[in-house]
Amino acid sequence: MLTVENLHKSYQVGKTTYEVLKGVSLEVADGEFVAVMGPSGSGKTTLLNCISCYIPANEGSIRLGETELARLDEDALAQVRNKKLGFVFQDFLLLDGLTVRQNILLPAIIGESISQQAEERADQLCEVFGIGRIREKYPAEISGGEKQRTAVARALINHPLLILADEPTGNLDSKSSRAVISTFQQAQESLNATIFMVTHDSFAASFCDRVVILRDGVVWQVLSKGAQPRENFQDQLLDAIREMGKE
Repeated sequence: MLTVENLHKSYQVGKTTYEVLKGVSLEVADGEFVAVMGPSGSGKTTLLNCISCYIPANEGSIRLGETELARLDEDALAQVRNKKLGFVFQDFLLLDGLTVRQNILLPAIIGESISQQAEERADQLCEVFGIGRIREKYPAEISGGEKQRTAVARALINHPLLILADEPTGNLDSKSSRAVISTFQQAQESLNATIFMVTHDSFAASFCDRVVILRDGVVWQVLSKGAQPRENFQDQLLDAIREMGKE
């Protein structure tokens, strides 16, 4: 589904070059829920921005299915972002003047693909994520968890190949965070969604199939949940973070 190979990204500030990504390689399989963790400055957000092609990489390959994203022009990239990628942001980015249902339909509106099928898809997503009763409410009238579930539904409206989530639980309390992660699990289990999530939160990451830990711009470790209980996987993640701190 997603293949990143030998990705490099640096920034030039005056005469100084800051290398942020130093040859990152990873894969995300179809239907997999993968998180990226790491300390501030490890390159997590830069990696996400390179994958979405909002910033260009200096070197390396990013393939979504059979498509090499770096070779696309801006018009083709816009089509990929609208139809093949779904985005979930920390700050929701819902439009206050639109209802929950209208916000979910927004990518279809932008892509000029509003149809009865899209409207039925929006209603289906509302039911899957338990927000059917609030579909005609506005963002100011719903909770943080409901806003994020709306954002996840919006990310799925165009049947994307991959959802990119940037710190989706960063502004939420523990109850709302659990609700959002449950929404991702529902999307994975009910809709076979493929999810790539950047997070600082070991609790959120412990629900994932695999966790990629970045340090200083390289993949330091990759941990798999397997069949172990979620709590044990979270302990494993915390142990890895502590070990990284010692090194």
